[in-house]
Amino acid sequence: MSSIYILWDDSHIWGLLIHRALKAWNIDHKLVRGHQIAQGLLSSKPPMALIVPGGWAKGKASSLGSIGILAVQQYVSEGGTYLGFCGGAGLALSGTGGLSLTDWERKGFENRLHHFLSGHINLNLNQDHPLVPDSLGKEALVPVWWPGQFSPHGAGATTALGKYGEPGPDFWVADLCVGSLPEGTLSDWENLYGISLMPNFLQDRPAIISGEFGKGKFILSYPHLETPASPQANMWLSHILDQVQNEPHTQRPSVPAWELSDTPVLWDDPVLHSARKSLETIIATGQGHFLLFWRNPWLLGWRRGIPGASINSLYALVCEVTSLEPNDEALQMWVSCKTDFLRYMEIFEKGVTGYLLAERLAMTMRRVEPHSVFPRGLKEQRNALFGPPPGAGGMYAKLLSTLEELTWIINKKRQ
Repeated sequence: MSSIYILWDDSHIWGLLIHRALKAWNIDHKLVRGHQIAQGLLSSKPPMALIVPGGWAKGKASSLGSIGILAVQQYVSEGGTYLGFCGGAGLALSGTGGLSLTDWERKGFENRLHHFLSGHINLNLNQDHPLVPDSLGKEALVPVWWPGQFSPHGAGATTALGKYGEPGPDFWVADLCVGSLPEGTLSDWENLYGISLMPNFLQDRPAIISGEFGKGKFILSYPHLETPASPQANMWLSHILDQVQNEPHTQRPSVPAWELSDTPVLWDDPVLHSARKSLETIIATGQGHFLLFWRNPWLLGWRRGIPGASINSLYALVCEVTSLEPNDEALQMWVSCKTDFLRYMEIFEKGVTGYLLAERLAMTMRRVEPHSVFPRGLKEQRNALFGPPPGAGGMYAKLLSTLEELTWIINKKRQ
């Protein structure tokens, strides 16, 4: 078998996280595309494991196509290992038009606010399972970033490795940090307004699961164990990687903290430099008008409804591309598309700046003249720039696809 593969399509910032973790730990890996899998890569050069990062599950299924989906199913059934995080976990479930490696499905949300959960949360661990390291004990504090939920089906074929417990001190619901509220605030809100913000609906629900599919196995995790500087999550990921590679336990440090704005520049191209500055200007505009803020050095936070995740992914990818030394293939591609990229970026910066300022105006006017800025107009403006969620569209999709392609081309030559 070959190295670990990471499915690169539709992974955005989440693909960078797992790629960065494996690089930090000197674990051999390759970034692969859905069309390569459809063309037989998993059968001709089977990896020790296929990792599918977060992102949009339907987008990943589309990149694989029906032939690629069958190829992944065959790979796992013949003894391969599938490790999926968040969107990659959702891709593996039944009822999604995806892989159906388990009969478990994705659970819908009765309350839309429940989807917007982020930060660290305690998991109660299945200590009898070999994929759970003894060193973690009974609990682990791990990060979730806007996770889905599992809906269990069947009997016994799929096992929970960890179940949700109490939220950690940095836990957020939408744009509220519940850990920073004075004691008793949440109870007061529930009594006064009938609004419950605590994630009690998650209590004892599966967060990370595993099972067998044919001769192989799958590990599906809504928590992002690859999150930088998250010690217990990183310890667990390291243990899983040792297990799937049939290697003895390796003592690895936590994934290094990611200071995104301090990413070094090795490809000092003026158009890429301009794009990086444009995105920094967009972020500064959002910060100046209370719409965006930095949750930590690599992850933006945003006011409810603002497309902060998309802006974050673009900025992370342009930082990644400029931190790499381009090869001939990347330079050739860039020559063919950089004029269009610059034009799209200029339109995007102007459009997003106008959109953010309109959102700020709407915030101001909501109490004074609530109908002066129409929500429908803001939605249409956002969709033109970013496409309707959860997928990528508009100018955002054009810019994103170019940066993802450049990252893949440069890395495939280095692997």
